[in-house]
Amino acid sequence: MPKGYEPKKLLVEGQDDLRVIPELIEKNGIRWGDNKREAIVSIQDCGGYENIDANLISTELQASELTHLGIIIDADEDLSARWISIRNACLPSIPDIPEEISETGLIHVTKNGIKFGIWIMPDNQMRGMLESFLAYMIRDESETIWQYAQEVAQEAKSKGASFKDSYLDKAKIYTWLAWQEEPGRQLHQAIKYEILNPQHSKAQTFLIWFKNLYNL
Repeated sequence: MPKGYEPKKLLVEGQDDLRVIPELIEKNGIRWGDNKREAIVSIQDCGGYENIDANLISTELQASELTHLGIIIDADEDLSARWISIRNACLPSIPDIPEEISETGLIHVTKNGIKFGIWIMPDNQMRGMLESFLAYMIRDESETIWQYAQEVAQEAKSKGASFKDSYLDKAKIYTWLAWQEEPGRQLHQAIKYEILNPQHSKAQTFLIWFKNLYNL
């Protein structure tokens, strides 16, 4: 395959997304590939939501040989505002993009025949982020400790912990991960070693969107 040939591409906000998605796909029985060259989808870390703008989307859609393009972003504090924002960024290139995103994510074929998709973490329905999505996968047997981790993170914030309010979901899941048999696992490792349950129904909804988007 020639260098630069990337028919299936995925744009994400950051490094955690870049590491988590392949692990989640692999744990659901789809081989991702051992390196970037073999990867079934090329993932690009865009360095934050603000960089996934109209210019980037237009540039990617015009790339030679592109057949599929996906975007995964966080809802953060306001799902509706985030959807309006990303839709507006898409409109110059995809004027017929649907007005709404469903709970199963967006998949739309552009006038040039490119299969285009958007998923807004955690579930296209609620505020939150990647960490909120992963929290759905906490196993039932860990529920008591998970509830306590949430309380501790919230209490730490009320006592002056310096993380931003919008990062509370991050603080909660990392607190919980610190209390596992091997403390301090990263998010992608929590999937790789099945500390989290990659077969959870919320994960399956995402997986169906991903497989449909990329024809896997």
